[in-house]
Amino acid sequence: MPTWIEAGLWGLLAGGALVLGALVAWLVRVPALIAYAVMAFGAGVLVSALAFDLVDEAADTGGVLPTVLGFLGGALAYVAGNVVLARRGAQHRKRSGGLQPREEDQQGSGSAIALGALLDGVPESVVLGLSLLGGHGVGVPVLAAIFVSNLPEGLSSTAGMKRAGRTPVFVFGVWTGIAVVSGLAGAIGVLLLEGASDNTVAAITAVAAGAILAMIADTMIPEAFEETRLWTGLIATLGFIMAFAISRSA
Repeated sequence: MPTWIEAGLWGLLAGGALVLGALVAWLVRVPALIAYAVMAFGAGVLVSALAFDLVDEAADTGGVLPTVLGFLGGALAYVAGNVVLARRGAQHRKRSGGLQPREEDQQGSGSAIALGALLDGVPESVVLGLSLLGGHGVGVPVLAAIFVSNLPEGLSSTAGMKRAGRTPVFVFGVWTGIAVVSGLAGAIGVLLLEGASDNTVAAITAVAAGAILAMIADTMIPEAFEETRLWTGLIATLGFIMAFAISRSA
């Protein structure tokens, strides 16, 4: 199987966790505490994957300077995009409470929420695809981290969308579309970068990693803290150390 097709399928699988979380939230009333505890755990898993499977590897293959510049660039790009979308009604897109605006309250907020979810998901799919370029198969810790973090995102966001009066067509259209785009992002990333220099791959990996860390700090941890409070740090730590142990034993 060509590498770009494999990357696309893995990206689709990781993005499918959003649809799974949305389905659970639509059919079952999941307590907010559980949803946000899983989000805090997923944040810890993602931080571990960033530290030991993305940034460290990027620095080893491409050097420190491309990694640092790419990492900072990715964070800046994410924050800029997030600021724009937050002003249009997407600042509470991952929350399950009644904070998401209705379309009649803020025109265009539905589109902003969809674009915000896309902004969160594309960098993850890119790094998942790039993990295949080394010829050693998909990065299992990275795949697990993205899947675990996407599940509560789809769950909590969908609960919020449901409270805001969004239709099932909108909700599942958003998550299915993002899952498909995630697969395309993984495939396109490999197609564009297959055969590229180590410095280039390292820089792009670092860009995506920087965007992911900004997303964790700007949305996942603050929103998980709304429910898990003083337990947030411990739950995230458990996610981090579990992912680290799996990475070392793989």
